[in-house]
Amino acid sequence: MTRLAEGRSQFGYGIVTSVSAIPAAADVLAPDLEVLSLPEVADRLGLPVNRVHQLLRDGQLLAERRGGVLVVPEQFLAAGGVVKGLPGTITVLKDSGFSTGEILRWLFTEDDSLPGTPIEALRGDRGREVKRRAQALAF
Repeated sequence: MTRLAEGRSQFGYGIVTSVSAIPAAADVLAPDLEVLSLPEVADRLGLPVNRVHQLLRDGQLLAERRGGVLVVPEQFLAAGGVVKGLPGTITVLKDSGFSTGEILRWLFTEDDSLPGTPIEALRGDRGREVKRRAQALAF
């Protein structure tokens, strides 16, 4: 029997890798911020947990790791789903080179000109203004 190169499938069809990891920031948000575990997010959205994992991998939601557990800020969810405008804002910031931790910090940092935080503005139907500010950060 021939020995396979590290990471190669026995059939030679390419590299075998583990299932893609779920991106998450270190514990960057305030400790008193309300967060939900992934099963709680799944329950609130009426989805299976593996679909929540996919939302995180696709950049539709962001998570941080608290005490080894992945959690999502409760403010990212609204009645019936993810807060309108959040996935687009995440995409703009990721495309600008922001890390998950930097995006989380930005979304929860007070901005006197909004007023409030960007996530509060998104929840209050001021998504265009938030997206404009996210685009301006790219320059």
